[in-house]
Amino acid sequence: MKHTLLAFALSLLATAALAQHADQEIKEDIARHRAMAAAHEGAAKCLEAGKKEEVCMAELQTACKGLAIGKYCGMRHAH
Repeated sequence: MKHTLLAFALSLLATAALAQHADQEIKEDIARHRAMAAAHEGAAKCLEAGKKEEVCMAELQTACKGLAIGKYCGMRHAH
């Protein structure tokens, strides 16, 4: 009986630890998405200001460094 209770208690602790780890990953993912959104908003403002697309894309790539995979900061669309 003691072994069953111990195993149950350990499984509850493991489940709680996994849930906490998952919550932290979700929070980090949310922060990355917000940072990418801010970078894309900056690119839109750059284009609105009349700057060339090459300049705005370079700024976007700099702002997104380390946030997303690829040179389009997690998004790609046709022009």
